[in-house]
Amino acid sequence: MSPIISPSELKNLPTENLIILDARVGKDVYKNYLDKHLQGARFIDLDKDLAEIGEDAAFGGRHPLPSVEKFAEKLSNLGVSEDSHIVIYDDKNGANAGARAWWMLRSFGLKNVQVLDGGFQAAEKEGLKFSSGEEIFEKFDIIKRENWLLPTSSLEDVENELVNNSSTVIDVRDAYRYNGESEPIDLVAGHIPGAINIPFSENLDENGNFLKPEILKEKYSKLLANKPENLIIHCGSGVTACHTILALEYAGFHVSKLYVGSWSEWSRREGKEIAREV
Repeated sequence: MSPIISPSELKNLPTENLIILDARVGKDVYKNYLDKHLQGARFIDLDKDLAEIGEDAAFGGRHPLPSVEKFAEKLSNLGVSEDSHIVIYDDKNGANAGARAWWMLRSFGLKNVQVLDGGFQAAEKEGLKFSSGEEIFEKFDIIKRENWLLPTSSLEDVENELVNNSSTVIDVRDAYRYNGESEPIDLVAGHIPGAINIPFSENLDENGNFLKPEILKEKYSKLLANKPENLIIHCGSGVTACHTILALEYAGFHVSKLYVGSWSEWSRREGKEIAREV
């Protein structure tokens, strides 16, 4: 199954076993969900459901992963089963919690998981049905897991891989953040020494849709030529990084590692070197 689904494809999907997740973020996000969401969509919250935010971002970053057990409980409350066909959308072209939810669902072991290309805005343009208010659905006791199944990297892993030149570390933040020109979210501007910058926005075309798989394949093959094949992807807090992992899977590359703590952890950890291009 392709990790990306178009609004027209979603429009024609059979509803049996279909679960749509609204993963939008921002101020008053739940109110926005109640005001208008794709018909039948169930709300999933980045800060509460897709992360377990700790007291100190120097250890885990701004959006650490929750325990697998806690996520399993959330999936049960959402009515997700092993056989569910799950489609996720946000309103940032999948670049925010949409891709993070996709990564976590796949890492939980669910196979039929897709992100809606173009997200909320594309669904509106396609004329998909919307509704408002709470959605009523049954809970489901999903099979439990002991560990996340997709590979991750710790801060120490990233550091060792860079020292040994055994992995390519990709920073998917905007170039101005990577370069150290300014930092709108974290405390310090700059990047991890040795990381290369491929902004996640380069996964998209001028309309905010994912580039075709063959174009993404050619693009990343050129950008990663003569570099270690093992990839570690990071961003500010391990959320937008999932957009590039999604794009790489869409393009047919092998599974990349997610550095969950990302720049929010590295930049706060005492003694870690910070690089700048300015």
